[in-house]
Amino acid sequence: MSFIDLLILAVGLSMDAFAVSICKGLAAKKVGISQMCCAGLWFGGFQALMPFLGWFLGSQFKSFIEDFDHWIAFILLAAIGINMIREALSAKEEDEVSASFGVKTMFIMAIATSIDALAVGITFGLFLNSLSKIIASCLFICSVTFGFSAAGVKIGSVFGAAYEKKAETVGGIILIALGIKILVEHLFF
Repeated sequence: MSFIDLLILAVGLSMDAFAVSICKGLAAKKVGISQMCCAGLWFGGFQALMPFLGWFLGSQFKSFIEDFDHWIAFILLAAIGINMIREALSAKEEDEVSASFGVKTMFIMAIATSIDALAVGITFGLFLNSLSKIIASCLFICSVTFGFSAAGVKIGSVFGAAYEKKAETVGGIILIALGIKILVEHLFF
């Protein structure tokens, strides 16, 4: 996986956290650096932890699925991307986000926004075969998500929810495109 691929993946994964952070900023009204860092640490931390757990699971099954691992990566990334786009475009009433930055609230939100990262981590188990590469990748995803989440809280407090749906849609498109890239590389190159 190249640096550009990892960057694109990190941005795509961080879009859920970015969208939720915008809502947190909107709900909180008054936002300071501590709220921005709190969101960044929770969302970034879980966006690092979940791919690592997924990598561990994926690497355990690698020998059984090597012949069709590119299809699994494509299906997982496409499904996550389609779901993100579907959620962004749904006409249903938006869930109200709590203004709290407490442990219980942030823990639940961090898990909810990082489930897709667990599935992406499974694809890491198919393509990344060294512990140092997975740790570096997870830390990079963490830092990108931290930045987007911290910025999202501030953006939400200043501009409102105008960017939430766009962020989720872009994230979904990025993940689908990355899945297609993996599939095309394995089938044609």
